[in-house]
Amino acid sequence: MEKMEENKSKQNNVKRPKGGMIAMPFIFSNEVCEKLAVVGFYANMISYLTTQLHMPLTKAANTLTNFGGTASLTPLLGAFVADAYAGRFWTLTVAFIIYQIAMTSLTLSAIIPQLRPPPCTGEQVCQQATSGQLALLYGSLLLGALGSGGIRPCVAAFGADQFDETDPKQPTKTWKYFNWYYFVMGASILAAVTVIVYIQDNIGWGWGLGIPTISMFLSIIAFVLGYPLYRHMDPVGSPFTRLLQVSVAAFRKRNLTMVSDPNLLYQNEELDASISIDGRLVHSKQMAFLDKAAIVTEEDNVKAPNLWRLNSVHRVEELKSLIRMGPIWASGILLITAYAQQGTFSLQQAKTMDRHLTNSFQIPAGSMSVFTMLAMLSSIALYDRFLIRIARRFTGLDRGITFLHRMGIGFLISVLATLVAGFIEVKRKQAAVAHGLEDKPHSIIPMSVFWLVPQYGLHGIAEAFMSIGHLEFFYDQSPESMRSSATALFWTAISVGNYVSTLLVSLVHKYSAKPDGSNWLPDNNLNKGKLELFYWLITSLQVVNLLYYICCAKLYTYKPIQTPTKDAESEEAASKV
Repeated sequence: MEKMEENKSKQNNVKRPKGGMIAMPFIFSNEVCEKLAVVGFYANMISYLTTQLHMPLTKAANTLTNFGGTASLTPLLGAFVADAYAGRFWTLTVAFIIYQIAMTSLTLSAIIPQLRPPPCTGEQVCQQATSGQLALLYGSLLLGALGSGGIRPCVAAFGADQFDETDPKQPTKTWKYFNWYYFVMGASILAAVTVIVYIQDNIGWGWGLGIPTISMFLSIIAFVLGYPLYRHMDPVGSPFTRLLQVSVAAFRKRNLTMVSDPNLLYQNEELDASISIDGRLVHSKQMAFLDKAAIVTEEDNVKAPNLWRLNSVHRVEELKSLIRMGPIWASGILLITAYAQQGTFSLQQAKTMDRHLTNSFQIPAGSMSVFTMLAMLSSIALYDRFLIRIARRFTGLDRGITFLHRMGIGFLISVLATLVAGFIEVKRKQAAVAHGLEDKPHSIIPMSVFWLVPQYGLHGIAEAFMSIGHLEFFYDQSPESMRSSATALFWTAISVGNYVSTLLVSLVHKYSAKPDGSNWLPDNNLNKGKLELFYWLITSLQVVNLLYYICCAKLYTYKPIQTPTKDAESEEAASKV
């Protein structure tokens, strides 16, 4: 009886497993507030730059794409800190605070008149922002980019960490989480591009930027409150150091003859225990030159190896996995280049068109992305509820189709989006000419803004397929100890895509200029430009990119992994009792 009571007391003292669905309310509450804040800040930012700081259109567009590029490049730094030292929770917490400071400073610039140029009306020549006012803007954007560096690579991966893929008793899988994550994110973005943008355009930028700032503060509170319930993955040292060690070891042993049997390559389960909790990577035939890093020589101490000379197969395969992911990563760049135009030139198109829903109410131009969000949310819901079930009958896969197929569908739809955008721009300019408004850039063309819905909607459908597939791909195919770093690659593709957009806009603006002042992408009068040719240029580049992606997807080899199961572990533990 005493033993039974002792066992019961031990069972009662066993800590309840962390993570799983119980952690989701805190993570999703944080995600709702954080995305409402971030998107509410930047969805209409081009209007703030052009109407409040009086920047020329091209300069404003490039400022935003440069910021978008920088904010998507800093995740490499944030991922390194999370994976190597701080862990995802603390990296996220500090990043949220930095972002809060950035938003607060930009809100103050909208509230205090001395921090922005004086207003101007009509055809009056507007005074541009001073160097000091621009310094505050750029400083805020830079802090925002630094905060994004900690948030973006960690927030999705931290949520996925709450689900243990090796536990057969856990019904929720990470691929479902990514669908939910994007759906919740899309819903909060939808609120941002409607409510927040309306406030910015009709009530004022003080409230329009102040509400997102308050929302960011609430997101931090929601995230921190869930700390006791989270499943935390401990940092296991710098992943980049391990990759460098494999590279150096392979180079130092480059003259060795490759062993005939891969089973003779170095294995060390104890050494790799902390970086292979979800399963060990096994040998693959690709990139055999890297296998030389795992060849044991007389100089090597197998019990305490010098990792700059000898590495395990698991560590070699970590490097191989990242190299295999490279071509797929690169294919996502041009899609982001195409998508970036929604916040710049597509928004400027909307500002010239009739946006009235009633005689007294019109849609803010910055809210047009609501149609992107609605299309994305509808596509995610349709995919999760119906398309997966249909696809399972043909593929037998739990997720319906592979993430590579999902990405391919997204690429194809994105091609259609920019193709359609070009034809709609032709019609918009024809309407301007027909009503004698070609030389009146500030006049509203009597053509409904709803003509832009197809291009916005197609971009939303493309994102539902491509972006979620891309995120799934990076999380699933990356080594487990590098998931923040691999998720950072998702944002790095966005970074490069934004920089490519900046480069493309700058080159087109420079080389399409003619002595008579005409330009494909004019600064002041979109009616006299040739934006449709710019859209079709992007379409052509995306067609080439789609063909490239198809080749990469056909040649891609999934990471080889030996996954432990909870049942096997429990049986092993029972056999030791």
